[in-house]
Amino acid sequence: MKNLVVDKCMDIVNYDNRFDETKLAEIRYGLEGLYLQITKLIIIFIVAVFLNVFKELIILLIIYNIIRSTSFGLHATKSWICLVTSLLVFVGGALIVKYVTLDIYIKTIINIITIYFIHKNSPADTKKRPIVNKKRRLFYKYISTFIAITFAYLSLFTNNMLSNCFVLSLVIQSFMISPTVYRIFKLPYNNYMAWNNI
Repeated sequence: MKNLVVDKCMDIVNYDNRFDETKLAEIRYGLEGLYLQITKLIIIFIVAVFLNVFKELIILLIIYNIIRSTSFGLHATKSWICLVTSLLVFVGGALIVKYVTLDIYIKTIINIITIYFIHKNSPADTKKRPIVNKKRRLFYKYISTFIAITFAYLSLFTNNMLSNCFVLSLVIQSFMISPTVYRIFKLPYNNYMAWNNI
């Protein structure tokens, strides 16, 4: 199915043969990635609708992607691993934020721990996209810490579901940027150190 869709898109993109083979390979790679992302999202959304947590899933994804956009973190090496992990983490997370109630003291403890780890480990780059520039790394670290503190503060003054989304986003991201989790998945950590112009 993927090849059929991508092939049709490639026919549309290159209808007048204006791209060379190298550029076509780049476009095809991008289209394949887009196809995989869209199909994964559709599956995740269908499961969330079936479990009646679609609203919670959307809110959790939006909040999580804010902190993820500056502190980054690991990516699965295979599409199916990403799908299974996303279903467990985000659909499972949506169920948690909908049905679980945490005491304010528990939330405060979790918030303090996650802020510490997000400040300590952000930004966590990947082998394909190392964050080489030292000023950029510091910028992302401080912005990530600021976002984490803001989420922690908001979690204490919002309704239970939204509060849980803030807390759970911090927990998930703490794991996604953890050196230990990188080691578990056998992925290199601090990839910028492999470059000379740090």
